[in-house]
Amino acid sequence: MENVLRPVIVVGGSITLTLLLGWAVDVLLRRADERHHETPLWGLLRRCRLPLQVVLLAAILRATFRETRWPSVDSHQDRIGQTLTLVIIGAGAWLVIRAVSVAVQSAYARYATVTRDPARVRRVRTQVTLIMRIVTAVVIVVAVAAILLTFPGLRTIGTSMLASAGIIGIVAGVAAQSTLGNLFAGFQIAFGDMVRIGDTVVVDGEWGVVEEVTLTFLAVRTWDERRITMPVSYFTSRPFENWSRGGVQMTGTVFFQLDHTAPVDLMREKLHDILLECPSWDGRDWSLAVTDTTPSTMEVRAVVTAKDADDIWTTRCAVREQLLAWLAAEHPQALPRITMSPAKSSRSGA
Repeated sequence: MENVLRPVIVVGGSITLTLLLGWAVDVLLRRADERHHETPLWGLLRRCRLPLQVVLLAAILRATFRETRWPSVDSHQDRIGQTLTLVIIGAGAWLVIRAVSVAVQSAYARYATVTRDPARVRRVRTQVTLIMRIVTAVVIVVAVAAILLTFPGLRTIGTSMLASAGIIGIVAGVAAQSTLGNLFAGFQIAFGDMVRIGDTVVVDGEWGVVEEVTLTFLAVRTWDERRITMPVSYFTSRPFENWSRGGVQMTGTVFFQLDHTAPVDLMREKLHDILLECPSWDGRDWSLAVTDTTPSTMEVRAVVTAKDADDIWTTRCAVREQLLAWLAAEHPQALPRITMSPAKSSRSGA
C-alpha cells in the first residue's frame, strides 16, 4: 500500500502545491492591478502564470521524485533528473522571455498614452520591438548552452573545440559579414531614429509605409498592398525619402501642359473652388502659377497641402481630374494642340 500512496502523495502534492502557488501569485497580481490602474504591468504579468507553474512543478518534482521509491524511478534516477533539469531550463527561458515581453509592453503602453507626438511613439515602438528580439535571441542562446552543458559528452566536445575557436571565429566572421552588417544596421536604425514603424518612405521609386523592422530586414507595405522586403543595411548605405520626418504634413504639386491661351486666372479660381470641396485638403496653403514655357505649350503648376501622405495623393488626383475636366468642358482651346498643315507636293502641275 505504501508503494502506491507514496508516489501519489509525491506527485499529487507537487501538482497541488504548484497550483496553489500559481493561484496565490495570480490573486496578488489581480489585486495589484486593481489598486494601480495607471499601469498595465500587473495585469500583463498574469500572462506569466503558466510558465511559472511549469518551472515550479519541474523544480518540486526534481527535488522530490526520489521519494517515490519506485524501482523504475530508482533505476533511472539520472535520466529522470536530467529530463526535469531540461524542463526547468526550457520553462525558465520561457518565463524570462514572457516577463521581459510584459515589461516592455507595459513601458511602451504607458509611453504611448502620455506622449502626443506620433513620431516619438513610432520610434519607441521600433526600439522596443528590436530590444525584445535581441533579448529573446540572447535568452534562447543561453538556454541552449545550459542544456548542452547538462550532457557530459557535449561538454567534452565543446572543450576540445576551444583550441580551434580562433580559426572558426575568423571563418564565421567572413561568412557572416553580410548578416553582421545588417545586424549593426538594425541597431543604427533603431537608436539612430532614421526610420520607424509607420513612417511613409520612398525606396527605389516605390512609395509605402514601414510595416516591420527586424534586426536583419525591413518590410514596406506599398499603396497597392504589396510588401517590399529589403535588408536594413539598405537604409544605412543608400539615400531614401522619409516623408514622416519632421512632421507628417505634406505639400504636393500638380503640373499641366497647356496651350498659351489657357485662362490662368480662371484656373486659379477654379482650383480654389475644387479645394474647398475636397475633404483631403487641410486648408493650409494653395497656389497656381505658370512655371515654364515652350514654343508650343506652357507649364502650369498647382500647389496643394494635406495632413499626410495619403491625403496629399488624394488631393493631387482630385485637382488633376477636375481641372482637366473643367478645361475640356469650358475652355477646350486651352488644351495642347498639334498644328498640322498639308504637305506641299514637289511636282508641278501640268
